[in-house]
Amino acid sequence: MSKKQVVIETAEEKMKTNSKIMVACDLSAHSKEAIRCGAALAMDLNTELLIVNVINQRDVTAMEHAIEKIKAEISNFPVTIGEYLEGLKKQRKDDIDKLLAELDCPKPPHAIRIAVGVPFKRLIDVAKDEGPRFVVIGTKGRSNLADVILGATAEKMFRHCPFPLVSVRLQE
Repeated sequence: MSKKQVVIETAEEKMKTNSKIMVACDLSAHSKEAIRCGAALAMDLNTELLIVNVINQRDVTAMEHAIEKIKAEISNFPVTIGEYLEGLKKQRKDDIDKLLAELDCPKPPHAIRIAVGVPFKRLIDVAKDEGPRFVVIGTKGRSNLADVILGATAEKMFRHCPFPLVSVRLQE
């Protein structure tokens, strides 16, 4: 049995025993709709909602380089990459709390998780750790045809995630 098959079987086992609904949230209008859908499903299924936001590693790397350049010019520059990430995580958690407060539906018990990495990979890692019943993701358009229909992260999630996915679009 290959390593990939073992991981998929483990994910399937977790899905059978765990009834969380995981929502991928990038703080866009699309993710607000995904949270609304995930919350409604969690209420209907009497389960917990897990909202996951990923800070893109590309942005963290760019900030690391910017801080290094600034520190080369200003010897006592007060910001470190750790402080930057902590502030960003707090801001994102606050923003997700605001999105939840704006929902006009009952709110299930929920948890918020902020991760750092390549968005689709970290979302899959979190899903494997948490073993949700399924993952809810908002879709949006970007550049190429697949991205225009789904969004880059959603498209990659559909190709690689070992859990069922629910795609949510904004209503016109």
